[in-house]
Amino acid sequence: MSAVRTARERVRAELIREITETAGRQLATAGAAGLSLRAVARELGMVSSAIYRYVPSRDDLLTLLIIDGYNAVGEAVERADARHAEAAPGDFAGRWLAVCGAVREWALAHPHEYALLYGSPVPGYKAPDDTVAAAIRDNVVFARIVTEAHAAGAVEPDGQYPPPPPSIAEGLGRARAFVSMDVPDDVIARSLTAWAGLYGTVSFEVFGQYNNLIDEPARSDYFDHTMTLLGRLIGLKR
Repeated sequence: MSAVRTARERVRAELIREITETAGRQLATAGAAGLSLRAVARELGMVSSAIYRYVPSRDDLLTLLIIDGYNAVGEAVERADARHAEAAPGDFAGRWLAVCGAVREWALAHPHEYALLYGSPVPGYKAPDDTVAAAIRDNVVFARIVTEAHAAGAVEPDGQYPPPPPSIAEGLGRARAFVSMDVPDDVIARSLTAWAGLYGTVSFEVFGQYNNLIDEPARSDYFDHTMTLLGRLIGLKR
């Protein structure tokens, strides 16, 4: 009975994979708001009633796509950090640049999936708690780099920055606990700014905000320069 159940689970997992891959292709043509389980079923040669046994609703399909997307970003970031940490374990600024580059590379290769994760919210959809573990994989890596750099005495910000206002202390404490970031409030505040700057810079490029401003051949250099500045804001120096 166990072997039968395992075989069924494998078949189910494979069908769900095919469903999400087909839905991922739909993102490029219909956008997240236009996703349709019926259209996915037609492309797979399934009757509509059959697909609902595997993915009960459009929102469930969106959740699967979002989890897959966050996991893909997280895996890219984790691989980039592991490679750089192994090659140059004390180069925290280099690790920061490596993981930032991994986010950009993934986003440019998967613009529609990136838009689903970081673009405009899908009307009527509210992401469930199931997405949280995947969503913070990249954050955990960023936090680990800064925490390890701080522990090694390698966080030295350029210049004097104002301390974070007392009104955000509670929020900074939540951030500290959420990603196990064992650093003072001022380092957390600067890190959050850098994190927002990373995704803001990537989003500007993915969504075409640099068109007619920064030529495409120079965007990689601009990105590296911006991430270097943000790394120095945190206090990571090469």
